[in-house]
Amino acid sequence: MRRRDFIKAVTGSVVARPLAARARQPSVPVVGFLRNTSPDAGLMTAFQKGLSETGYIEGQNITVDYRWTGGERLAATAAELVSRQVNVIATGGLTAALAAKAATATIPIVFATGDDPVRIGLVNSLNRPGGNITGISFLLNSTVAKRVELLRELVPAANVIGFLVDPSFPTAGLAIT
Repeated sequence: MRRRDFIKAVTGSVVARPLAARARQPSVPVVGFLRNTSPDAGLMTAFQKGLSETGYIEGQNITVDYRWTGGERLAATAAELVSRQVNVIATGGLTAALAAKAATATIPIVFATGDDPVRIGLVNSLNRPGGNITGISFLLNSTVAKRVELLRELVPAANVIGFLVDPSFPTAGLAIT
């Protein structure tokens, strides 16, 4: 199983937990899916697979409201999901998770990120996230040095290694320190 598929499947199963807690509601639960990129069919398929593995089939016993946006529209899009009163918000990426957190303190939010959610202020701690937000962190920034070391072993003749970082991303500083 590819890493990306694994992340998507785990995210789908993590989303199902808050839904199971609200299972007594007679209506079909609605998941708000918020991502700060353009639509990705592969991501949607893996997300749906993760949900189905936990017993949720889109269109049968669950509805998913997909929202793909970025930049200035992200906060407004998160607010739209909150006004729709979705049962849970699943986010793809740190920026979307921060937008969802700013939009609501009551609707459960589930995230998956490779960044440190504590350092960014997304959660209080990894053990006890607090509030209405929980998720998975792969802490990929902590492995940057190891990846460079591995690259040096694979390509020992390389004299210069480039590392691209988006300076506007909240954890850009972590990636280069």
